[in-house]
Amino acid sequence: MSHIDRAMRPITSGPEFHWFAYYDKLQFDPANRLVLGMEVDFEGRSPRGDDVIRVGMVDLEDGNRWIPLGTSRAWCWQQGCMLQWRPGSDCEVLWNDREGDEFVCHILDVTSGKKRTLPGPVYTVSPDGRSALTPDFRRINDTRPGYGYAGPADPLREVDAPADSGIWRMDLETGERRLVISLADVAAIPNPALPAGEGKHYFNHLLYNPDGSRFIFLHRCPHRDGRPLRMTRALTAAPDGSNLHVVNDSGRFSHFIWRDPGHLLAWSWHGSHGERMYLYEDLSDRAEVVAADFFTSDSHISYLPGGDWLLGDCYPGARQKSERALFLYHLPSRTGHDLGAVASPEEYCGEVRCDLHPRHSRDGRQACIDSVHEGNGRQMYLVDIGEITARA
Repeated sequence: MSHIDRAMRPITSGPEFHWFAYYDKLQFDPANRLVLGMEVDFEGRSPRGDDVIRVGMVDLEDGNRWIPLGTSRAWCWQQGCMLQWRPGSDCEVLWNDREGDEFVCHILDVTSGKKRTLPGPVYTVSPDGRSALTPDFRRINDTRPGYGYAGPADPLREVDAPADSGIWRMDLETGERRLVISLADVAAIPNPALPAGEGKHYFNHLLYNPDGSRFIFLHRCPHRDGRPLRMTRALTAAPDGSNLHVVNDSGRFSHFIWRDPGHLLAWSWHGSHGERMYLYEDLSDRAEVVAADFFTSDSHISYLPGGDWLLGDCYPGARQKSERALFLYHLPSRTGHDLGAVASPEEYCGEVRCDLHPRHSRDGRQACIDSVHEGNGRQMYLVDIGEITARA
C-alpha cells in the first residue's frame, strides 16, 4: 500500500514544516479539538544552538487554524521540545526552552495567556500534573544526536558515570528540583551486557506509569570496542529514586509503553524467545510474548483508552520497503488491522528521519501522525480510527 487507506487529512501545510514528535505525550486537549505541534522553516540538518522553533496548536473546528503559543531553543527532531498538555488541566500546556545557558520549562495557560517559567526542563510529567522527571539533555546531545539539545556543552562529558548527573525530579508548582538517581549509582549495578567501566553512561526515555507510583527509564552506554550497537538496560523506580528494579539487562531494549501501573509492553530481547514484543511485570522477572505472529518488528506503540487496542507504526522495510506502516491491534480477539503505509524518502534517515510516532486523541477515535509522504516536508495528519475500534 502506498497510502493510509483510512480517512486521513493533513492538518498543517507549508511552506513551514510541522511535527509533534514522540508518541507518549498528550497532544490533544481534553475536548479533542486543539492539537499541539511545532513549526520550523528548515529540515535536513542537526539543530544548532541558535535555531528557534515555534510552538502552537491547530484548531480542528476552525479550518485547522494555527494558533501560535511561543518559541523554543531547546529541541530535537525526534522528541521536539517536550511540548504537551499538562495532565489534569484543560487549558495548560508546557514545553522546554533555553534561557542563556540554562534549559527551562514554560507552562502556559492557553485561555488566559498567563505564562510562568520553571528553572529546569522536563521529560515525563506525572499523571496528576504535579511533578516531572528529566535526564541531562546536554549529555544526551553528546551521546545520541537527535535526542538531546544543542547549546551548552555537558560539563561532565569526560566523566563516564558522574555522581552529580542523572535524573532530576521537579515540582511543577514550586520549581523545586533535586537529583533522584545518579549515573554513578546505576552504573555500579552489575550489568552482564556491559563490562564494568566501559563507555560513557547516560539516561534517556523516561515515562511515569499511569498512577504515578513508578517510572521507567533506559540506561544506555555506547560500546568502545567497535561494536555498532549501544548497550540498553531498562529499569524502574519510585518517583523519589528508591526501589530500583532492573526490568531487562539483555542490552537490547527499545520502545515501550505502560499497560497499567504494574505492566510494561516493550520491543526487546529476552532469553525466552529472543527479540519480540513482551509484556513485563514490574518488580518481578515475569515476561510474556504478545502477538508473536503480528509483532515482527519494533514499533512506537500505545494503548488506546480502555486497554483493548494497540496503536503503532513500523519502520521502513519492516512491512513495506521505503514506507512507514500504521496499524491497530485488538488484544481480546488477537486481530491486527493494517491501516496502510506512507512513503518515506531515503533522505529522511538517521537523526533527521520523520517517524510516524502515532498519537491518539483522548477518546481514542483519531490518530495524529507526522509524515513526509506528500513531498511537502514533515507535516501533521489526522487519521480516523474510530470506525474500526467501534466495530470490536
